[in-house]
Amino acid sequence: MSSIYTVRQINSYIKNMFRQDFLLTDVSVSGEVSNCKFHRSGHLYFTLKEADAAISCVMFAGNRQGLTFSMKDGDKVVVSGYVDVYEKTGVCQLYARRIRPDGAGALYEKFLRLKEELEEMGMFDPSYKQPLPAFPKKVGVVTSPSGAAVRDIVNVLTRRNPGVQIILYPALVQGEGAKESIVRGISVLDKAGCDVLIVGRGGGSIEDLWAFNEEEVARAIFNCSTPVISAVGHETDVTIADYVADLRAPTPSAAAELATRDVTELLDRLSAQEERLHALLQQRTGAYRRRLSLLQLRLEKQSPKSRLAAGKERLSFLTRRLHAAGGRQTERKKARLALTAATLEGLSPLKKLSRGFSYVETEEKKALVSTAQVQPGSLLHIYVADGKITARTQDAGQTGGRES
Repeated sequence: MSSIYTVRQINSYIKNMFRQDFLLTDVSVSGEVSNCKFHRSGHLYFTLKEADAAISCVMFAGNRQGLTFSMKDGDKVVVSGYVDVYEKTGVCQLYARRIRPDGAGALYEKFLRLKEELEEMGMFDPSYKQPLPAFPKKVGVVTSPSGAAVRDIVNVLTRRNPGVQIILYPALVQGEGAKESIVRGISVLDKAGCDVLIVGRGGGSIEDLWAFNEEEVARAIFNCSTPVISAVGHETDVTIADYVADLRAPTPSAAAELATRDVTELLDRLSAQEERLHALLQQRTGAYRRRLSLLQLRLEKQSPKSRLAAGKERLSFLTRRLHAAGGRQTERKKARLALTAATLEGLSPLKKLSRGFSYVETEEKKALVSTAQVQPGSLLHIYVADGKITARTQDAGQTGGRES
């Protein structure tokens, strides 16, 4: 009885058989493209078919550099890669490493050889790339005067910066004499004082774009002292001029956008910056004014005039205190004087005289206080309340005393 295998085992066995077949590890297949789908992951899925056969194909995102043109359904192409089995579904697929249009194989090989040669010479080295000016005033354009590319370039340039000067060199971009015309245009505009050059054309086949794969054009771009933007074909079209140029644009319109700044956007940014600067200036000015006011107050307090005013105010205060203290002291003195006067008035001889008492002096002007001071006939002066009496004594004797 035969063995029973799982589906995975069979698919794995078939896959190993494909991998052991050296013919299938590096094969080129020609056919017509159908069901072409560019996945958002970067992978490319399509079917390669002919009248009575078809094979599923996939090109992973990591190999997309091997696609040098804009591929679409109906294109005749040659796919180079390897044949393998997708083990999960058992589907036989052609895994593409490179895809080129069928019939252009010789040109493509020539493209690869020239690219490798110029790269070895260092013409693609980033150190030789010139930076684009931020605000170009004069933009030179080398392209066909009748194609859609020139209209797109002019429209975008004038929309983004109406003041930019555009100098067009009407060049042949395909066919006999095209490479000489492009080289001449680059040389003329390089000497015309342009700030940046746009060299390119619209899309087409590899034959149509071949003038931009010529070594003469590549050297003219490399030797140009003016920064050059290459704008050849569509985004998927890659030429030698793209590698040599200072900057590669996917389309002519994109080249015009890269060459100039949007003036409207710039003015809006300047307006916003102006408003921000004005607000910051007001804020800073307000802060300085407040600080100035504070310093002015401090200066006024420390100035001789302010200190003199403060001294005057203190002197006035002390004067008022002194006057008040002097007034209180005077009142106290007055009260004490009045008390003393009253006391003196009570002790005054005149006061006693007014009560009937008298004051007697001897002839010698001595107060008579004893009978011993007079003799009969002595002259006495008697002072009473309303005057003086002069008298002589008739008798002088003691009127009373302590008995012994």
